[in-house]
Amino acid sequence: MKKGEILEFDIESYAFEGKGICKLPIEDNDELAEAGKKFVVFVNGSYPGDRVKALIRRKKRSYAEATVEEVLVPSKDRTEAKCSYFGICGGCKQQDLKYEVQAKYKEEQVRDIFERLGGFENFEMEPIVEAENIFFYRNKMEFSFADKRWLTKEEIGSEKEILDSNFALGLHIPRIFNKVLDLNECFLQSEESNKIMNFTRKFFKSKNATIFSTKTHVGYLRHLVIKQASHTNDLMVNLVTSSQNEEWMEEYSSKLIEVVPSITTIVNNINLKKGKTAYGDFEINYFGDGYIYDLIGDYKFRISANSFFQTNTSQAANLYKIALDYADLKGDEVVYDLYSGAGTISIYVSKNCENVYSFETVDSSIEDAHSNNILNKIENVTHIQADLNKSFLSILDNKQIPKPDVILLDPPRAGMNPKTVKDLIALSPSKIVYVSCNPTTQARDIKLLAEAGYKLIKVRPVDMFPHTFHIETVALLVRE
Repeated sequence: MKKGEILEFDIESYAFEGKGICKLPIEDNDELAEAGKKFVVFVNGSYPGDRVKALIRRKKRSYAEATVEEVLVPSKDRTEAKCSYFGICGGCKQQDLKYEVQAKYKEEQVRDIFERLGGFENFEMEPIVEAENIFFYRNKMEFSFADKRWLTKEEIGSEKEILDSNFALGLHIPRIFNKVLDLNECFLQSEESNKIMNFTRKFFKSKNATIFSTKTHVGYLRHLVIKQASHTNDLMVNLVTSSQNEEWMEEYSSKLIEVVPSITTIVNNINLKKGKTAYGDFEINYFGDGYIYDLIGDYKFRISANSFFQTNTSQAANLYKIALDYADLKGDEVVYDLYSGAGTISIYVSKNCENVYSFETVDSSIEDAHSNNILNKIENVTHIQADLNKSFLSILDNKQIPKPDVILLDPPRAGMNPKTVKDLIALSPSKIVYVSCNPTTQARDIKLLAEAGYKLIKVRPVDMFPHTFHIETVALLVRE
């Protein structure tokens, strides 16, 4: 086997992230062969039951990596992808795999991470909560502008002149950061979202608007972010630019509302930074009040352009219910909520405990959290600004905050900062309920907590993002 060869493989099992596995006898290493080892080929884009032709991309001593060139015999678990961009776009990864099989593999992945990578035993692995809606489930889509459009194989092979190659609005190709696939439709959000995206492209192309370049740091357009409530009729359009252009934004807003009259607010975030993020240094409202409102359970939440809110609202309700069940609050506890965002979990659990103290870094999220207290007439939740990449124990002393009985936390994909882990150990709550969008970093953090005397009791995955490799998990730890 050599790099660059195209070979046939029968796919036996599944390594997450779309990599089917084929195991072959080891013939050139007696030591490994005697140990019963197999040579493993990870074939990207394949599923168990496939027979494929695959291109060898990388060859190592005990494994190789390959990419499917042709499916010779498809697995019974395959299905036809709904989206014409599937396989090129960086959004959906498993749209050609039956949904119930996607969910099964996600559950298996979480178990494997905790057992094999985390080294945990004797914990309860609860069944995955499957998504009710597998299309149009996102309440937020973040599209990118690029001055280089991704060209299809047909375009590259055609002798015709390639038009509009210097203007694109859509999603990035995986691992390609300077080119964007120009989309006409996406099945992750809604039809209104597609109309907004297509109008935005047409409008700014007609103005010959420039697109921000991360190399030159010049250009006007950066991102289009659409937030859509699931339980109200609220719909936000947030155009992220590198500078102000009042004339364009006024015209854009008035014409966009005519095309999509269901829009309730239009915001222009101005991002002055060089990095490619969809957050602004300041914002200007051109229509509406700059917020949308949505419901989780019995509670209503205000969502601003830059604040965090769970991206799948219906599954967020399931996620929070599991977190509350794991916390098993009796009514007299002091609860901390770390990485609290707009205060959604804090407010959701507030009627089941005595007091909640929520800790969050982002200013706009703290502002939304205070507003959400007022919206829901909550009096026992206190929102505190804290940098959770540093120790926050001094804040507790300064504000004379009592120690927690239970800690809830939902950190970003990178997991907790080691200083935060040390703070949790020092606070010594009787229970920790850890919500995560990355079970690998979650298992890493829980292993540190286990070394300090906490026992992992149970874990439950929640599928927030069908057709992707992402999975949310809730874990319960109890102090021994």
